Parts: sequence; structure tokens; C-alpha cells
Amino acid sequence: MSSAGPRALGRVNSFIGSPVERVEDLRFLRGRGEYVGDLVLPGMLHAVVLRSPMAHGLIRAIDTAAALEMVGVVAVITAADISSPIPTIHMRQEAIPDLTRFQEPVIAEKKVRYVGQPVALVVAESPALAEDAADRIGLEIEPLPVVGNRHDAGLVFEEAGTNLATVMTALRGDGAAGFPEDAPYRRRERFRIPRQCASPMEPRGLLADWDEAAQRLTLYGAAKIPFHNRRVLAKHLDLPEASVDLVENDVGGGFGARGEYFPEDFLVSFAARRLGRPVRWIEDRRENLMATTHAREAEVELEIACRADGTILALRGEAHTDLGAFVKGVGATPSRNIAQVISGPYRFPHIHLTVSPWLSNKTPVGTYRGPGRVEADFSRERLFDMAARDLGLDRVEFRRRNLVSSAEMPYPLANVEPFGLGGECDSGDYAMTLDRCLEEIGWREKQHLQGKEVGGRRHGLGICCYIEGGGSGPKETARLVLEKDGRFGVFVGSSAVGQGLETVFSQIAADALEVPMDRIRGVFHGSTSHVSQGFGTYSSRSVVMGGSAILKAAAQLREKIREAAADKLGCEPEVIEIVEGRAVHEGGSISLGNLAPLEIEAEFGSTKRTYSYGAHAAHVTVDPKTGQVEVLDYVAVEDVGRIINPMTLHGQTMGAIVQGLGGAFLEQLIYDGEGQLLTGTLADYLLPTAGDFPKIHVVALEEYTSPNNPLGAKGAGEGGIISTAGVVANAIAAALEAWGIEPRELPLSPPRLWQLIEDAKSFKETS
Repeated sequence: MSSAGPRALGRVNSFIGSPVERVEDLRFLRGRGEYVGDLVLPGMLHAVVLRSPMAHGLIRAIDTAAALEMVGVVAVITAADISSPIPTIHMRQEAIPDLTRFQEPVIAEKKVRYVGQPVALVVAESPALAEDAADRIGLEIEPLPVVGNRHDAGLVFEEAGTNLATVMTALRGDGAAGFPEDAPYRRRERFRIPRQCASPMEPRGLLADWDEAAQRLTLYGAAKIPFHNRRVLAKHLDLPEASVDLVENDVGGGFGARGEYFPEDFLVSFAARRLGRPVRWIEDRRENLMATTHAREAEVELEIACRADGTILALRGEAHTDLGAFVKGVGATPSRNIAQVISGPYRFPHIHLTVSPWLSNKTPVGTYRGPGRVEADFSRERLFDMAARDLGLDRVEFRRRNLVSSAEMPYPLANVEPFGLGGECDSGDYAMTLDRCLEEIGWREKQHLQGKEVGGRRHGLGICCYIEGGGSGPKETARLVLEKDGRFGVFVGSSAVGQGLETVFSQIAADALEVPMDRIRGVFHGSTSHVSQGFGTYSSRSVVMGGSAILKAAAQLREKIREAAADKLGCEPEVIEIVEGRAVHEGGSISLGNLAPLEIEAEFGSTKRTYSYGAHAAHVTVDPKTGQVEVLDYVAVEDVGRIINPMTLHGQTMGAIVQGLGGAFLEQLIYDGEGQLLTGTLADYLLPTAGDFPKIHVVALEEYTSPNNPLGAKGAGEGGIISTAGVVANAIAAALEAWGIEPRELPLSPPRLWQLIEDAKSFKETS
């Protein structure tokens, strides 16, 4: 059944919904991708960032003389070379005064606040020479007390007098007053999620080129939000916005972190303008782990109140997040998301949750696939299993009893203060995906294995449900051009970060224009010169917003084609049909190429988000002697409204699941007491590989389309990662139920699980 939206677009084509192979892949497989590292401009220089080796301290001296004496070193740029006040990185979201006072400067001036903060930019004729020169800079820093967490006494910003950035509050129903102190059942638990980071295959890179004659800057290496970054960069460089062009290149993954505004965006551009030569900077892996935004670190304490039959009455609690040393452009977004989606797809009459973001002397945080949602879902779904076990209820039935029904749609989420931020789930039947997931994994047939030991390993099954917010507004732009060869160029404000954007946008455009896909000459994205305004790719918005803009532009371009053809053919526009590259009516026809050039730019705007939803199930075994977990089977079912391309959707979901399993079992950024990152290489910060989790099954549905956009689509780039940690933790708890083990902290590494098992055994022996 469908709640909204058409089931098919166009009278002729049906590319939407077809498993079209990615059009991008041909150039990648032939080695013709163009990354920033591939770009070479005449006279190009190379930049290296000198980063603070200390987590907190006062800069007493930066001696650049020895570096500048080296042959081939062109410049060493410090804060002293940049006009005061030093530009700061603007907050893109949640920009309230509490938070904007902690914005990051593009370079450290008097003080450093985390290991990895830029202190100087060295520019030389080669990367190796720039690195050698950076080693010769004399940097004197007077150490200050390091704030490693919210319990430490020091201050990251002395003038603020506190490390608490703000307090966010999620409210639903009667809030705190609605929590029944005399409820038949209550349980309060605390959960911890470690600091992690997005780890794309290709680290960040930039190439800035200044044209002195035209007074124009071109910055290659943009991704995600080029138009926003152009506005900020132009302001920082005191240039008209029209004098700055950001160009997106191919990238080796994004996952939320890539493409936000970083200090290097300014520093590399500033250097190119100052020196009058192109400057390229390529991040190495250690820099990526140390200085690109981190994510996840949170402590979530929840208390649930239920009736004896498991019906949820209320939820309350508090969460504490670690923002690092500064509040980046979207640094507060994960904290806000924890507050807003703590309820997930479930019916909570009353919610009162405070989220307190704290500053520390660590790398600042940003968004990473499923920001805040991973933390919220892990905590809630773990608590649900505990509550069901206490009440003697089946875990599945506990969830089914509390899932929001289709009749309750649209269902409001908690409001988040001080942002005045609300939201509502748009459509869906949440129980449907739960039942389908149970069927796909064979839940009923495998139930007898719960907690059983077979061959020295304990079996366990886990289940979780979730919602995935997507389609963030406010709008997106598309420009369609009919060219003289009768083909169409599609220009969009959305960005490509590996998600197959060129393919799905070609499908949407071909159907909307009612032409074969080979009539789409290409999808051109990521350059600020392609359309008048764009908003980029984040929060699973590309198809919803960019795809809808293409629909709107296509409808207007078809009308323009009819009008132009009617003028030439001497008829009314209404009688014109567009068939096989020609404008046709009973009295004659004309090729589309003879009507060219024609173009239309259109915007699609919406303030209402979409909410995909689904369920994950996992079957694992645990070796009690080692704590080693094996994922025998993993199933994910998600209703995404309308599927544009099932092949790219499956790839996105499977990749997100593997990423989530890495976060659940392997990944943790660890700092010592001096604020030094101890997991600064991929030998220490472990990542999953394809062979680690071979048994993953994905089912994508399109039963309930979204009423909030003409495609009926919902965001689907993050659903695979949201429930992963929660579902495997629930499966592990089921496998180890004999010892009463309840995992409350990630990662679920063998040493941690082994210790939990040993502690449980010792407790039983002494009880």
C-alpha cells in the first residue's frame, strides 16, 4: 500500500526503480577518476600544515627562520601573517550564542587547544621539502592543564568560565512532569559510546588557484557543501562571492566529515592568493585521524517507565557529549539528534531528556554517518531488551506493542530546546518492516538457539527498530539544458561523495523528460558555477531535494520545448508530444536539437524532513573463552518510500552496515592524560574489511512513499548504520544470558567481552 506519491513517473520510461549500473563506475574502473591528488597546475606549490604537538598551551614563540633559509621553501604562514581578528569557522547549524562563542580559528594565534590544531602553513616546491621545513620550525608552547573529559577541572576557554557549551532539552507530552514515579515498572541504565571517526579511503585534499588579473580564486577539492563554503571563504578572504569558485572533484568517500569548512580551506586559499601561484595540500592518514573531525563520544543515561504489559509510559534521562576543543560548523548536530530521535519509531507519551555538550582538549567533533542516531539507538534498544527481560516479555512483542502505527502518521517527535526544533515522521507501517525482518532471518526457526552452546560457542539473536531522518531543507537547485545535439545536460547543486548521484539523477531526469538515458549527456555537480545557488549533500538529502528539483526543472523545460516547437510548427503547445528526440504533432515534427539551446533552472523547497524506517536482526556466536564474536547472519529491512535504483541503494546499505559493525566491534579513538591521540594510525585504529562480515542480507521496500516531495522518496544513506551497534549488542546479551551479561559500552571487542564474562563468572562463584 502507499500513503502518498505516484507509483510511476512518466508515460514512456521506467528508469526510476530499475537496477541501472552506475554510470560513474566506467571512468573509475578505467583509472580516469580525477581526485585532487591528480591535479597539476603550472607553477604549483605544495603545502604542509604544522600542527600543535600539545593539547593545551600558550604559544610563546614560532621561529620560522631556519625553515625559510631552506632552498625551495617559499613561505611559512602563521597567525602573524593574517589580518586580525583571525577568521573563525562559522557554525552551519545550531548557531546559538551559547555555541558560537566557541568557534574554531583558522589558525592558532596565542593558544593551542588540541593536538593537531594548525599553527603554521609551510609552502614549498615539493611536499617532502615542505615537511622537512616544518620540522625546522621552532615552536615553543607553555603547557596548560589538559581537559580530557567533563570531570576535569581545567578550562578550555578561561573567559567562558565553564566547559559546558550549552544544554539541549528534548520534550514531548508533559516532559518531566509526565514521568510516573509510581509506574509499575521503571529501570535506569547508563550507556557509553566511544569517540570514532569517518575514515574515507582517500584523505582530504585541496588545490587553490588565484588569478591575479581576474581577481578570482578557484578552490578544487570541494565536497558536500560547496556553496556554503564559498560564502564563508569569500567573507574570510574579503572577496565578492562571485569571485570565488569551488570545484568538486572525485572523492574516495565522505561519510559526513568530508567537505565541511576546515582551517585548511582558508589557509591553502590564503597562501595561493598571497604567493600568486597554485598551492596544493594533501592530508596524510595521521592528519586524517588526528585533525579531521571526530564523532560519537557520548554517555547516555535513560530511565523508562512502563505498564506491566510493557506499554511505555514515559522516558527521561540525560546525555553528555564531548565536542572537543571547539564547536565546528555542525559540531552540535549529533548532540541535537540524540535529543530529537531518542524515541526512534516508538510511541513515548512523555519525554524529558537533557543533552549536555562539553568542551575538551581533543579534536573537535562533526557529523559522521548517522550522527546522534547511532548513539540514541544503541542506548534505547539496549534498554528495551533489559526492560523486556525484567517484565518477562518477548523482546519482539515489547517492540511491536510500542511501535507507532500507520494510523498515527504523521507522528510528532520531541521538540528540542533552545532551538525550537520539532519534526514529525511522515508515513509508514513500522510493524511491517519488523515482521519482514524476523521472517528474513528465520527468527522463529532459530529461537531455540538463544543462549545455547554449540561447539563451545554461545548463540544469540538480536533485533532493533529505527527511523532515519533525511531530506533536509531548505531547498535545492537544478538546471536542465537542451543542447544542439538533442541531448540534455543536468546541472545540480547537490554534491557527489560516492553515493552514485550521477546515476540516480540521470534516471530521474530521463523519466521526467521522457527520453532514453543516453539522451542525458551528463550530470554536472559540485561546482559553484553550475547553478545560481546550491545546498549540497548531507543528511540523506540528495534524491529528496536534488531529485525533486530535477523533476520541477524538467516539467518547466518540457513546456518550454512545446512552446518553441509550436512556434516553429504553427500549432498550439498542448498538442506537441516529445517522442524519440523529436517534438511531434499530427502536422509534422522537428528534432529537439533544432530547438536548442533551451534551459530552465528551478528550485525545490521543503521544510519537512522524510523518515525512512526499518528493522535489523543479527545472529551471532560468542566464544566465552576469548570473547570473540562471529556474525553468522545479518538482515536489514528498510522502507525508503520510493526506490530510484535498487542496486545503488543496496550498496549504500551494505556499506553502512559494515561501517556500523566496525564501530560496534573495532573502532575507538583513545587519548592519554596529556591529550595525545594514541590511536593515530590504522595499525591502532582498526577498520573493518569486506571479509570480516560476509553474511549480510538487505531488503529494501517502497511501501509508504513520502507526502513531502513529488518523488515520494525518503533519505536512505544512513539507515544501514543506525541500528547496527544496538542489534549486535542485543544478540551478544542473548548469547550470554546465562551469566546475566548486559553490554553497556562500545566497542564490543574480545578483551571487553572476555572481561565481562570473567567478572560475571567470579560474581556467581562468590554469590
